[in-house]
Amino acid sequence: MSATEISLPEAMDEQRSAARIPKSRLKSVWLGVLLPLLLALLWEASVRTGLTSGRLMPPPSRIITTLWNLWQSGELTTHIAATTLRVFSGFALGAIIGTLFGALTGYSLLARRLLDPSLQALRAIPSIAWVPLFILWLGIFEESKVALIAVGVFFPVYLGVSGAVLSVDRKIVEVGRIFRLSGFELVRRILLPAVLPSYIIALRSGLGLGWMFVVAAEFMGASEGLGYLLVDGQQLGKPDQILAAIITFAIIGKLSDSLLAAIAAPFLRWEDRFGREA
Repeated sequence: MSATEISLPEAMDEQRSAARIPKSRLKSVWLGVLLPLLLALLWEASVRTGLTSGRLMPPPSRIITTLWNLWQSGELTTHIAATTLRVFSGFALGAIIGTLFGALTGYSLLARRLLDPSLQALRAIPSIAWVPLFILWLGIFEESKVALIAVGVFFPVYLGVSGAVLSVDRKIVEVGRIFRLSGFELVRRILLPAVLPSYIIALRSGLGLGWMFVVAAEFMGASEGLGYLLVDGQQLGKPDQILAAIITFAIIGKLSDSLLAAIAAPFLRWEDRFGREA
């Protein structure tokens, strides 16, 4: 039997598997949308039939109308752009610093004993407690907002990286030392692949906290942003605007998390883990 005859069924199996993946992903998207869609329909029906008044909890139709009006006026685009820029600026700053400190405390026992207790104490401070301090230090402009978001991103990234480095199997590290790998080669060929899955999870957790912290950041005298839209809706008694801002937060947060997961996916193809799509 020739090599071509042997490889042909395998190639056909690979083509079928590749064709199944987009269908599986599409099915996953529809299943993910199903629950919020059903809840929205039930709430709309309860308001339409008079079971609830819809005054403090407007029906989805009113929220969609509010979103459409904000979009038509250009306000929604402005608020989304301002908030997204703050989140990604704070995320980049917090992720870089968190990665460096996490790698340092995970790799070095001396650094861990010196830095980790203080960082763990700082982690327990509520996010709102930083607000007056950052206003005094940096004013009410963009620097204080980005700094607050960076604080929120820093701690999950720091913990994720430090914990991932500490959990690397000692036997793998010893093998690298037996082959006389330099410190850089040990990190590149052993530690980095070992910590990468946990690092991606830490980045996603940090990004999620970044979206949470931006609300507190935009309470600090912001004139635009989704957090400002929330405060404006509260002050003017517009629950539909408040819910429109919350839903926008949810959608953009989910999209940014999916984008980060998609960027990381090619680097994790080597994983043969439970729950991975075939």
